[in-house]
Amino acid sequence: MRSNNRSFDSRGKLVVVEGIDGSGKSTQIRLLEKWLISKGMRVFLTEWNSSELVKEITSKGKKKGRLTPTTFCLLHATDFADRYERNIFPLVHAGYIVLADRYVYTAYARDIVRGCDPRWVRQVYEFAIKPNITFYFGVPVDVASERILAGRPKLKYYEAGMDLNLSNDPYESYRIFQSRIIEQYDSMAQSEGFTTIDGTSGIEEQQYLVRKKIMETIPESKYARSLIKEQVV
Repeated sequence: MRSNNRSFDSRGKLVVVEGIDGSGKSTQIRLLEKWLISKGMRVFLTEWNSSELVKEITSKGKKKGRLTPTTFCLLHATDFADRYERNIFPLVHAGYIVLADRYVYTAYARDIVRGCDPRWVRQVYEFAIKPNITFYFGVPVDVASERILAGRPKLKYYEAGMDLNLSNDPYESYRIFQSRIIEQYDSMAQSEGFTTIDGTSGIEEQQYLVRKKIMETIPESKYARSLIKEQVV
């Protein structure tokens, strides 16, 4: 197993986006995916909690509200391990640019806020390689909640941290829970070397910064010269 404190020699790259729900990270990584593919690069996108191996049981547990912080952590760790061993590590090693919409840092933030021991959580994920780039999209809680509620009528139970008994009001619970997650991300930003992006700025401005950073990191940077002139689509 490889420690997440080390990177490894590979032809590919691992690019991660992190941030609370509503930060805009998913929009940005999909724009990046389209752009890299248009440049003829081999790209694979993976999302948090998307493994078919555990997706159904996780969904059932959430619907019944029966997930404890420990079972929540272990289910997501199983999901991650399945995707990591099947896709992330092999494809990075094979020369792909693997884009991850959330990585181990999501677990560090959420599980620790839910009360799991920080050292234990990190040990659970110690096999994961360190990303080449981790973009952290920072937004205030109010902005994130407005974006989420614009697309659906109410907050989800675990999304709002209702399992932690922070407040009987789901909106107040959400504010408390997500604010604590932001604190965890902010504390990791320097120690983990995140590239922080202002999630309240314009979509095109954010994508420009993302692409610029990518071209500084990816060896096949023959498109870097034209990056400044290229319009974000």
